[in-house]
Amino acid sequence: MLNTVTYDGPAGTPLLIAHGLFGSARNWGVIAKRLSATRPVITVDMRNHAGSAWYDSHSYPDMAADLGEVITQPTDVIGHSMGGKAAMVLALTQPALVNRLVVADIAPVTYTHSQMGPIAAMRAVDLAGIETRGDAKAQLTGLEPGVAEFLLQSLDIKEKRWRLNLDVLAAEMDKIIGFPDISGQFDGPTLFLSGANSPYVQREARPQIKALFPGAIFAKIPGAGHWLHAEKPREFTAAVSAFLA
Repeated sequence: MLNTVTYDGPAGTPLLIAHGLFGSARNWGVIAKRLSATRPVITVDMRNHAGSAWYDSHSYPDMAADLGEVITQPTDVIGHSMGGKAAMVLALTQPALVNRLVVADIAPVTYTHSQMGPIAAMRAVDLAGIETRGDAKAQLTGLEPGVAEFLLQSLDIKEKRWRLNLDVLAAEMDKIIGFPDISGQFDGPTLFLSGANSPYVQREARPQIKALFPGAIFAKIPGAGHWLHAEKPREFTAAVSAFLA
């Protein structure tokens, strides 16, 4: 079972949050705490990330099954990026477990970009020679602004290791940027919440989204990119709260 962090809240429909690639449950701590004002919230470490177990597979059906094992009653689910794809597969394959679904800045499509750059950057760090995060950051080169700081949250300085299964994430990258061929629909309320500055959810994807999630509605957060929850946390929390209410 996945490593989880629980935020106690008043009795109500629980909320499960699934992070994106290279992320962790703790990345969502501030938002989870805010959302726990009205309900219990659970954040998870996805397989091959942070405190959860490492496996040879990183497919979306496997990630969705992991999420299903955490859920004990019909639950609202938020998934960002990779976690959003896993949440969509969960809703499509085990719809009885999902009450309302929020998909943050991702679509059920195959993307052409790869995330091998950050993996190469992390592999290039001389872990044996680092004593501080600053030492590691100096070696993390060729990344977009802010990405190095994000990746460093998964570095265990004491153990001198990445808390990411980089070998499997690299081997399974085609699955991560893809989306499995799944039949069926999820008829429950679904919000596709995107960053207005992000290219991840294009209008061309809406027919595919509507085919799988006929009740889907769409919203954008002005001024936000792909990491909309980190860039605009208050706006993200407000939009999610309004939808879940």
